[in-house]
Amino acid sequence: MSAAVTDNAGHVDFEKSPPVPQVEDYNDDKSRPESAFKQAGVLEAEAITQVWTKPYIITMFVLIYLMNFILGMQGTVQSNLSAYVTSSFDEHGLSSTISVVATIVGGVSALTIAKIIDVVGRVQGFIFMVVLIVVGQIMKSACKNIETYAAAHTLYWVGYLGLLYILNVIVADMTTLKNRLLIFGLNSTPTIITVFAGSNISQLYYEKLNFRWAFGSWAIITAAFSIPMLAILILQSQKAKKLGILRPKSNRTAIESFKYYFVNFDIIGLVLVTAGWALLLLPFSLATSAPHGWKTGYIIAMIVVGGVCLIAFCLWEQYGAKVQYLPWRYLRDRGILGGSLCYGFMFLSIYCWDTYYYSYLQVVNNQSISASGYIVNAFSVGSAFLSPFIGLLVSYTGNYKYVGATGIPLMVLGTALLIKFRNPESSTGYLVMCQLFNGFGSGFLSLTSQMAVMAPVTHQEVAVVLAIFGMFGSIGAAIGETIAGALWTNQLPGLIYKELPAEYKDLTADIYASLAVQISYPMGSEVRTAIINAYATLMHRMVIAGAVFLIPTFISVLVWQNINLKTKEEKEGTQSKGNLF
Repeated sequence: MSAAVTDNAGHVDFEKSPPVPQVEDYNDDKSRPESAFKQAGVLEAEAITQVWTKPYIITMFVLIYLMNFILGMQGTVQSNLSAYVTSSFDEHGLSSTISVVATIVGGVSALTIAKIIDVVGRVQGFIFMVVLIVVGQIMKSACKNIETYAAAHTLYWVGYLGLLYILNVIVADMTTLKNRLLIFGLNSTPTIITVFAGSNISQLYYEKLNFRWAFGSWAIITAAFSIPMLAILILQSQKAKKLGILRPKSNRTAIESFKYYFVNFDIIGLVLVTAGWALLLLPFSLATSAPHGWKTGYIIAMIVVGGVCLIAFCLWEQYGAKVQYLPWRYLRDRGILGGSLCYGFMFLSIYCWDTYYYSYLQVVNNQSISASGYIVNAFSVGSAFLSPFIGLLVSYTGNYKYVGATGIPLMVLGTALLIKFRNPESSTGYLVMCQLFNGFGSGFLSLTSQMAVMAPVTHQEVAVVLAIFGMFGSIGAAIGETIAGALWTNQLPGLIYKELPAEYKDLTADIYASLAVQISYPMGSEVRTAIINAYATLMHRMVIAGAVFLIPTFISVLVWQNINLKTKEEKEGTQSKGNLF
């Protein structure tokens, strides 16, 4: 523990603890030191950690772990069933398009969520994300067409990514830099269980019930498991107020409140950066259905306006904003840029070959839903298994750059072998091996790249840089899914038509539209063999496309600063204040 002084029972001695600044209106007086510029949500988080006792800290870590378990389980179930949902509407090819839109909106919305939890509070942001998940799940369970499902999945995905993000921010509030990746790594280990249990549960939902029950039941489970964690956060916030550490909110007039939130949210900057990224990224999902593809007028207009918005955002942050979304010097920091780009390019590479992997395994390798889930999620198991050890290594050495670089050869090996072994003749054992190598590599890179963006900033900026980091991951995933979707929609129908015997060529459209139709043809039949050959050709191209993007991934690692976390905290102290792990 650090900062506050505790007795043998773990209770905080406030007379011996260092004084804590009370929550007050954000002061834009530039003569004050940068460390004094902390918004209400950040100060509230620091006040809560001041009143932690050891039992509460341990309980919070356990509850955060359980929430990660619940989110991981429902994510596995839903991803395993998504192809069957789109196929039920005869729109299997739209799987990537729906996922791209949800990923883009989810990633960009993190920028707004960051300001909500910094200005208003972690608790309010947590509640909002849970509501989005529950509403999205309910809409999914009741959807009657592909449009409703797409809207529901987008809503759900914003809440899902947002809640995972807020959990990471709360962990950052509770930990020192040196030990942060250890907790991040431990919180990823539920994946080891959820990929197996979730895959089996997906199979049971599909065979015994239906996808609607899968969505509806997890809406209830998510809401129920969020209540204990919210109760503790609210209880500790009230305790801090009673002890005078956290000043009650001021009684502003409506006009004063509007001005306060307008400035503190940096509304102009937030609108510019959100609109800019959304307009730049949405064409990736819209271009394939546009009348003239990328040459369509509104696609070009979206790209141009998006670029202008991002340029305007940079100018506004440097010259106009009273309270900057992120201080200008951090926007140019090579650790933040390098860490974010590494995460983005890594996901871009992975999603090029991963987007239709479930379908490939069921069609080409004749795997069940659960077995396909095991194979695909061997990637996540590999990453989750290594993550605590990676965090422990960073905690012990204080170094994250060279630890992260260890992931480079592992991802090269995993992707290169995937080019060779992703074909109908290869056994699934080789595919699992490739997934493990890629999972090990991504575990090193994803954890340490998070530290690359957090190490240069103060506690005030942690939520924002983590949001930017997550947005880059979503951007990379969206572009990767777009590339996979473009290859799928533009090439698979032609490949199926080419491979089908003459008497079956008129079935091309029906086969392409539904995974259920594809696997209905028995292995060894002429039609199934034709479909397998078409898949094999297409998937080989997808893997090669993904391999190309490993190059900028690794270049991004090289530009990171080599900050020693132990030395930094010895000289500058911890980012947050209070009882920290």
